[in-house]
Amino acid sequence: MTLSRLIIQKIKQQGPISFHDFMEMALYYPGLGYYTCEKEKIGKTGDYYTSSNLTGAFGELLGRQIEEIWHILGEKQFTVVEMGAGQGILSGDVLSYLKKNHKFYQELNYCIVEKSLSLQREQKKRLSNENVKWYDSINDLKGMEGCIYSNELPDAFPVHLVEMENELLEVFVGYEKNFIEILKPASTQQKDYLKELDVTLPYGYRTEINLDAIKWIRKISSALKKGFVITIDYGYPSDELYQEYRNRGTLMCYYNHSVNESPFVHIGEQDITSHVNFQALDHWGQKYGLDLCGFTDQAHFLLGLGIDKYLKKLQEKSPMDYYKKMLPIKSLIMDMGETFKVMIQKKGVGPAELSGLKFPYRIDP
Repeated sequence: MTLSRLIIQKIKQQGPISFHDFMEMALYYPGLGYYTCEKEKIGKTGDYYTSSNLTGAFGELLGRQIEEIWHILGEKQFTVVEMGAGQGILSGDVLSYLKKNHKFYQELNYCIVEKSLSLQREQKKRLSNENVKWYDSINDLKGMEGCIYSNELPDAFPVHLVEMENELLEVFVGYEKNFIEILKPASTQQKDYLKELDVTLPYGYRTEINLDAIKWIRKISSALKKGFVITIDYGYPSDELYQEYRNRGTLMCYYNHSVNESPFVHIGEQDITSHVNFQALDHWGQKYGLDLCGFTDQAHFLLGLGIDKYLKKLQEKSPMDYYKKMLPIKSLIMDMGETFKVMIQKKGVGPAELSGLKFPYRIDP
């Protein structure tokens, strides 16, 4: 049975389901969801590119930030956790850099938290020569000291769609020959989410509420005894996210390197995402024990870590290949540099200056 038929069957048996539950099935239904099936997702034959697909420079510079964190924490046994490692390319690039520091590598415990079995198989194949451990949940790493990082993860969490009319309403999904939207009163939890962030939506405004991101940041804080959390994704603080021109929300779908706003087509075959509210991650992170170190965009993060020096070294080492290798790095800075943001939080650590935060974003989350 196709995933569409399974969703239709569920609606017929139980009545309309929340958009959150629809999105969760579309992305994560065992064996048929976008992230659980064997479909190629990332790269030329997939649906989109990530920063790590473009060039190994991204992983090397991220590795530099992780190495700096190791120095800050006292150069002792250190755990690195990547949450949602995709094809494992970024892990490989980070490890390739960290190996250069023999002392650090001896103290390193590198872990990947990945719930997609198909992606986990791909990661294990790619990283077969690396000393990496896999876990299904961050809960299995409670008490860890080190660094937890993710690249394009919270944007893929199922979200609740809400719309403000005379009161806040939530979008449910029904079926009458085609999938249809049905509006019902929003939950107290959804209303409290906006209230806590001091967000007032105007009449007719539609947006997403990512309650799963709150659960995620709580689990991360619970697992981390001492260290840092690096979250890289596309999104904004509340003041930018809820601008009037985003009054239809930020939900986007990616299929064969094309973008659409139709989650009810290509079900299980296309990615469905929404922009991350970094202010929410900061707000609830602080509630659960994570202090904000800083917030910047990807371009300034990479500049702080010395991408200019990286380019200079590349030019000196291989002048003939320089322009070919420079172009994907340019995309990291120019094309993706402002869209993608970097938030770093900490727990159990005093004041710390991080190179990646040397140049802050223009607005704090």
